[in-house]
Amino acid sequence: MFWIRFWNAFAKITGWPLQKLLFRTKILYEDRAVQDRKIRGPAILISNHTSVFDYAVMLFVFFRRTLRYQMAELLFEKQPLGTLLRLLGGIRVDRGSHNFTFLRVSEGILAAGGVVGVFPESRLPREGEERPLPFKPSAAYLALASGAPVIPVYTNGRYFQRRRAAVVIGTPVYARELTEETDTEKEAIEHVSQGLRERVIALGTMLDEQYR
Repeated sequence: MFWIRFWNAFAKITGWPLQKLLFRTKILYEDRAVQDRKIRGPAILISNHTSVFDYAVMLFVFFRRTLRYQMAELLFEKQPLGTLLRLLGGIRVDRGSHNFTFLRVSEGILAAGGVVGVFPESRLPREGEERPLPFKPSAAYLALASGAPVIPVYTNGRYFQRRRAAVVIGTPVYARELTEETDTEKEAIEHVSQGLRERVIALGTMLDEQYR
């Protein structure tokens, strides 16, 4: 864990000037008094997925915490990117298999007080597809299993453009608030996944209204 924190700190410090030039991210808040850029204690960070650069943007938005993101297997198969992601603590997700090691790793990080990042859409939307895509169940499962709060975030993905990209940080959500007492485990995961997706969509609407 020490080396993961070390490489995260090194990447953020050395990359700070470049990201200020490239991303120029404007940060908005649903309620800054409740949740700002500081993440205290264990948490699950979720966001819509617009670009391969979303991960890099989140590293600098939440500068003070080490973010351990779930990432697709294909990213780890590209070098030297795969080595860099391992050094930064990326959690490999083999999407085409029934290997759920990534969930056990994520639960361990949360149990130790860390922050796990998830892009619940699991992939980038294609041209003409609904955005955000339906959420996969991993974030909902983790939230229910761990009891950790979920911090929803929305990014407009406007990187490398004249106008600044924008990110809005939402207030934390607890999974049990999105379930019914009579829910089966499957129903609870479905309700939490849908509820989290609705929260991210609401943040997108808020951003559109406040940052035109």
